[in-house]
Amino acid sequence: MYWSENKDKKAEFIVPDNIVDVVFNIQGKAVPLDNAHALSSAIEQLLPWVAENPQIGIHQIYGAESGNGWLRPENTENEVLYLSRRQKLILRIPKEQLAETQQLTGQTLTVDEYELKIGQSVVRKLSEMNIIFARHVVVNGQEQSEDEFMQACAAQCNALGIEVKKMMCGLERTIQLPGRQLITRGLMLADLEKEDSIKLQENGLGMERKLGCGLFVPQKGIDTANPD
Repeated sequence: MYWSENKDKKAEFIVPDNIVDVVFNIQGKAVPLDNAHALSSAIEQLLPWVAENPQIGIHQIYGAESGNGWLRPENTENEVLYLSRRQKLILRIPKEQLAETQQLTGQTLTVDEYELKIGQSVVRKLSEMNIIFARHVVVNGQEQSEDEFMQACAAQCNALGIEVKKMMCGLERTIQLPGRQLITRGLMLADLEKEDSIKLQENGLGMERKLGCGLFVPQKGIDTANPD
């Protein structure tokens, strides 16, 4: 008998866990709708080493973009997001800093004038889905046309060894910072290889990870990404 296995069959992909999301329960009444700077500052007060590690990202706390007839305001300054149990605090970190990060449990963050009690956490691996989306991406900190933005994003992906097949950007958004505004765009990539999807989630894209920029999350489909 002669028996030959199919050598072209790919080995099962195992999602690495060197970079993970730590997902905390939170209790509080509200936070600013544009909470990027206030949230980052509050976390860095409790965990000063976060500011020193470029691999760490802090996801903004988001409400619904739209739904039940409510549309998120274009001008988020001075707007408030009322919290429900669905909202979480999520930090993307190297796994070796998990124990230090989990010290947030039981602490209280002061996000502007709002208090946020941090509960227990779970550790979540990054997703192998082939469609991922970032609500905010800042490539070089300067205002760009859509074409310039896309070219810069593609160049950064190529530098990471990521093959870009499908990429779509959304409308410009702003993040309020002391004395200035940070201009961002949403970005979706589709038809990624599993390895490339993980690599992009691990490395992020562009600047300002502590403000939630360049942090990719999975999407079930192009329609649900809604980069605009």
